[in-house]
Amino acid sequence: MTGANTFSVSGYGPERSSLSRLLARDSLARRLDWPILLSALALSFMGAILVYSATRNRTEINQGDQYYFLIRHLMNTGIGFCLMIGTVWLGHRTLRTAVPILYGLSVFLILMVLTPLGATVNGAHAWIVLGGGFSLQPSEFVKITIILGMAMLLAARVDAGDKPYPDHRTVLQALGLAAVPMMIVMLMPDLGSVMVMVIIVLGVLLASGASNRWIFGLLGTGALGAVLVWQLGILDEYQINRFAAFANPELDPSGVGYNTNQARIAIGSGGLTGTGLFHGSQTTGQFVPEQQTDFVFTVAGEELGFMGAGLIILLLGVVLWRACRIARETTELYGTIVAAGIIAWFAFQAFENIGMTLGIMPVAGLPLPFVSYGGSSMFAVWVAVGLLQSIRVQRPMSA
Repeated sequence: MTGANTFSVSGYGPERSSLSRLLARDSLARRLDWPILLSALALSFMGAILVYSATRNRTEINQGDQYYFLIRHLMNTGIGFCLMIGTVWLGHRTLRTAVPILYGLSVFLILMVLTPLGATVNGAHAWIVLGGGFSLQPSEFVKITIILGMAMLLAARVDAGDKPYPDHRTVLQALGLAAVPMMIVMLMPDLGSVMVMVIIVLGVLLASGASNRWIFGLLGTGALGAVLVWQLGILDEYQINRFAAFANPELDPSGVGYNTNQARIAIGSGGLTGTGLFHGSQTTGQFVPEQQTDFVFTVAGEELGFMGAGLIILLLGVVLWRACRIARETTELYGTIVAAGIIAWFAFQAFENIGMTLGIMPVAGLPLPFVSYGGSSMFAVWVAVGLLQSIRVQRPMSA
């Protein structure tokens, strides 16, 4: 090898260039984290089956084509996979230099949501309608830019050897960078995405080595902010109702508590092995709303039972385990922070999504990573996988 971060092979003349390229490809293939890649693909294809089961009889939304959502889910997975390849090809270090452009673009897009171009879906004014049945949820990509932007600031002087850890001024700058898009998203209001972003910020700060005073200060500020948001009536009525239903599951079972109650019935009826794919009474009877997106886990619980639902959790666990290993093995703080931000994102969003179907978390309108139907969320999580792969591929050989 010519260096720690290259894949070419020295010692070969121009006549051996084709062999060098072959060896370089082999080296790249060996450096990829295949457990993450295969687990993410398995989750996406399991999601395709579950989405198909949830929508094949929903003529009011599938345009009269039972394969409508299945085909689009597979298309989204294919596009997301290509985005992952592009991210690995560019590299997380190249994207580091493009952070100002990516950050400005993401802020511009979420501001566009607040214009007449924005559309409201399930109470959240968080979408841009593109036409032809396609829409974009910019807040999904904001998660990535917050991770990259904060990592760039927090790691700059540490990776250069000037500081052993981020100083207070740098931490304050990083928090300001994250606060701007978070406040805009809160205006939509998209409370679920804001919750994920808060967890991302905490995960990033923990990985950066910032003083614990910042962590405890943010936790205290978050608790105070939640009280103020509640007292000042900033939340919409449907969001307040969701928290009320979480606190009291028996509250209005045919109204605000309907989603959670039906989700628990569906999962509970699955037992150990499930009722059989495409044979779930709750799913076939269309009792669970938004079952192809936020409540897709209920299809697995009902039709595949504890075994199938457990397999989804296991595959998500593999993704998180390998991501933790990548974060631990990289020798640059920037890569560690980026990986930690992705871990916090995936872990919290998966826990919140599955938790709300079981009634242990409030309904927050968050998709299950890789599994739920949705283009924006699928693209974002696959870009995140590309970042993880890039961090692993570009780490020194001795790591």
